[in-house]
Amino acid sequence: MSLMSKLLSTTLIATLSLSATSNEAEVEAFIKNHLVKAPRVKVTDIDIINKQSPEELKGWDVYFVNIHAEIKQSPTVTDKVDVPETIFIKDGMAANTLIDIKTGKDYHKLLKPDLKPEIYNDKHLFAGNKDAKHKIVVFSDPQCPFCQEKVPEIYQAVKEHPETFAMYYYHLPLLKIHPVSDIIVRAMLIEQERKNFDKVIDMYTLDIDPSETNLTTVVEKLNKQFSLNLTEKEIDSESIAKELEFDKDMATKSMVTGTPTVYVDGKWDMSRNEYKALIPGESNKK
Repeated sequence: MSLMSKLLSTTLIATLSLSATSNEAEVEAFIKNHLVKAPRVKVTDIDIINKQSPEELKGWDVYFVNIHAEIKQSPTVTDKVDVPETIFIKDGMAANTLIDIKTGKDYHKLLKPDLKPEIYNDKHLFAGNKDAKHKIVVFSDPQCPFCQEKVPEIYQAVKEHPETFAMYYYHLPLLKIHPVSDIIVRAMLIEQERKNFDKVIDMYTLDIDPSETNLTTVVEKLNKQFSLNLTEKEIDSESIAKELEFDKDMATKSMVTGTPTVYVDGKWDMSRNEYKALIPGESNKK
């Protein structure tokens, strides 16, 4: 992410060959031809995830895109990367950030695309009733300290109020920070399939070196600490690998790059606490 960001144009405002009412094809052409400047980077595809026209931005259109690119590291090595980007467009001008000079609001940080309906997949319903009034979506890494604090809290609230909330859960292991999470989330996926959701949440308390990558070591520790009966063959199975890739792909399509990322009723909740006001009786408390 940081490498690719350095390879993108650092120019904040660019003149585009766009009409006043730009379309997706013109935006894609701009990204391919003008946004990426480094010669060793080739944009292979662009997904426009969502377009918004917030009233408070006074005519600016906001495009949320995923840029798929190849970076030539050497004559024989090419890396493939997916980079989320937010682009603001108005009257033939484009910016990759937009700040309100009166309030200091940075809309690049404040805006995210709305979730698509397919995110509410029955297979990812983790707690609560799917017909509940409010839907919470969580992207998480079990070794992330903030996730360890927040996700069990949300899970408990949903369990206590199943008619109010439905919680949908997606795994997003941050392997550059916590390599061990790759094995842990595979174990979590197995227990999810068995409907052992409490066991999944228990795994947030695993005390282990985040850099541990030895499969035998991690599986033995999981089995011992949580009274599981996992095998290395199950952890390393193709079906579990596919489930994990699906979760990662949904994160990419939703432009989610960090954890914990929480949505309430399809809208990004930067505070991760908005659900609390929706708990029956909570709004009457002082």
